[in-house]
Amino acid sequence: MALHLYDTASRSVREFHPARSGTASVYVCGATVQGVPHIGHVRGALNYDVLRRWLVHSGLDVLFVRNVTDIDDKILTKAADHDRPWWEWAFTHERAFEDAYTTLGCLPPSIAPRATGHVTQMIELMQRLIDGGHAYAAGGDVYFAVSTFPEYGTLSRQKLDEVQQGETVAEGKRDPRDFTLWKSAKPGEPAWPTPWGAGRPGWHLECSAMATNYLGPEFDIHGGGVDLVFPHHENERAQSQAAGDPFARYWLHNAWVTLSGEKMSKSLGNVVSIEAMLRDYRPAELRYYLIQPHYRSTIEYSDGALSEAAQGYRRIEQFLRRVAGRTGVVTPSTIAPEFSAAMDDDLATPAAVAAVHNVVREGNAALDAGNDQAARVAAGSVRAMMGVLGLDPLSPDWAEQAGIETPARQALTDLVDGMLAERQEARATKDFARADAVRDRLLKAGITVEDTPDGPLWTVKDA
Repeated sequence: MALHLYDTASRSVREFHPARSGTASVYVCGATVQGVPHIGHVRGALNYDVLRRWLVHSGLDVLFVRNVTDIDDKILTKAADHDRPWWEWAFTHERAFEDAYTTLGCLPPSIAPRATGHVTQMIELMQRLIDGGHAYAAGGDVYFAVSTFPEYGTLSRQKLDEVQQGETVAEGKRDPRDFTLWKSAKPGEPAWPTPWGAGRPGWHLECSAMATNYLGPEFDIHGGGVDLVFPHHENERAQSQAAGDPFARYWLHNAWVTLSGEKMSKSLGNVVSIEAMLRDYRPAELRYYLIQPHYRSTIEYSDGALSEAAQGYRRIEQFLRRVAGRTGVVTPSTIAPEFSAAMDDDLATPAAVAAVHNVVREGNAALDAGNDQAARVAAGSVRAMMGVLGLDPLSPDWAEQAGIETPARQALTDLVDGMLAERQEARATKDFARADAVRDRLLKAGITVEDTPDGPLWTVKDA
């Protein structure tokens, strides 16, 4: 394959070679379902959705696992604070995350396993670690012995003598650097039976058990946010490899969405909810905003940047509608080489999106010159590229979700696009008086028109 990905473990861009020919296996750390999702939560889901789509476009069958952490200290605390059963609280917010993923165009995972459904696999993994001398039980808890795994710290570049797990002090822990695999039962908390006593799983144990259960002891890509490199992914890697599993061949990490320079976090109170965003922007426009930057680049959220991204998406959308209105149905066709080169270069979406806009400009120029065939070819290429990004404006799914194909909206789109085509023809023949008259009629009706390098962009005033 031509695809190269930045691997956190090696700190290098490596050529991607799947472990099994023709199949790519991907595990992505999903949500801890303690509350409603915000745009920082869904950014990673969108990044890995684009990766998945590009792998499929490259000819691979993709096994895509995205877990759900449905048992956690924060879930128990928030459920108790709201006087709700923990399982109901978790499932309510799991649905909220799934709704957000679907609304923003993520393909459904091959499976979305819940932590609470895989306790048997976790017990088996703990037993393997204890038998191998890498874990120990103490007072109903089970711990991983960090000092028994010489490679510990290589993923996150942690020095062993400086490791701090961020866990509370426990009486039975032999070394403060050790981390918890299993937590002993506490009054009023859910618990499952194990050979070492009743309790519930630690966060790190869950993902190792679920990843290998569905993808095998060795799989291709493990993804997640950059904040998971330590301790979560470091601990996953340590416990899995100590148990004898090769585990992930490539480690990918997406950067944060920040607000005022800080990572979006419910604890900081600086979150921007999906619901709030969708009051002002369509789902496709929000998706475009979140995937246009490189997945390893931090997004500093601002309404101005989101508005600018939405305008960029609309320019692409209006070009396609303009071509379709003039030449009929446009079908996806070939992808521009510049787009493919960008995507193969560690999913360089900024360059890929730039390639899309270059073709849009060429297509609009062809339309203005009366070369409908060239415009149609350009539009087919744009649909194909935007389809890889999960953003094809002419996709029936987007039209239905965004509500833009209601009879009233469709009638408005057809009328305005027809008038803009008339205006462009007048400009091409240097009949500027006629072109200005069309623009004035639109303005009087509440439609503003902006001339851009990608063609005319119209919006409804105060919409």
